Amino acid sequence: MKLPETPSFQLTGKTALVTGASSGIGLACAVALAGAGARVYLAARSADKLQEAVAELEQRGQSAVAARLDITDIEATALWVERNGPFDVLVNSAGLGRHGPAVDTTPEAFDQAMNLNVRSAYFLTQAVARGLLKAGKAGSLINISSQMGSVGGVDRSVYCATKHAVEGFTKAMAIEWGKAGIRVNTLCPTFIRTPLTEATFTDPERVQWLQSNIVLDRVGEVEDIMGAVLYLASDASGLVTGSALSVDGGWRAH
Repeated sequence: MKLPETPSFQLTGKTALVTGASSGIGLACAVALAGAGARVYLAARSADKLQEAVAELEQRGQSAVAARLDITDIEATALWVERNGPFDVLVNSAGLGRHGPAVDTTPEAFDQAMNLNVRSAYFLTQAVARGLLKAGKAGSLINISSQMGSVGGVDRSVYCATKHAVEGFTKAMAIEWGKAGIRVNTLCPTFIRTPLTEATFTDPERVQWLQSNIVLDRVGEVEDIMGAVLYLASDASGLVTGSALSVDGGWRAH
């Protein structure tokens, strides 16, 4: 009897681009991919933090490059991707929230969130896909979405709108590029403890509300994201595309 073999989670020989990589979820994703053998470009607007992360990865014997990149500059980002790619893996983690009551939303806050979370994410995914198509290579493109990409939330109308949009273009791109072997998926976390979200966890009532909606009765940590992103990036998810992988502790089920 010939037993089946588990597909590899290793990324040796692969090149990955992770945006929003100076802290939080983006940094955790970069660490996970580098640990699996990928050469990882850590991209963000904060050069100092990037250099510190790259130095620590290199001390581990892993391959990492700091890339100061503002993905809201569509043309400059596309040119950078063309010069430094093709990238076998993209983790699009740059994003922001503009939370508050819908009746108080300003056009400026709406445009800021849409510009980074949707417009920039769309065109970065396009740029990486163009490089893969030109090179005739397969790849895995991962957009960090949210549990709010499929549900609503109080004070989250703008954020929900952006993440629902990300879910939509991810599915459409997956259909377009599937025959070329380019997979496109989203990773959808619940509330994750990061430097940017720390203020959320200083309010005991908010924490109690969060935990009441998370079946596993705890908020997320960045380590909870690392295995999921590695799965989507690797051959272990070779038949997964156009999908949303929930890392939400059961929030959406609840």
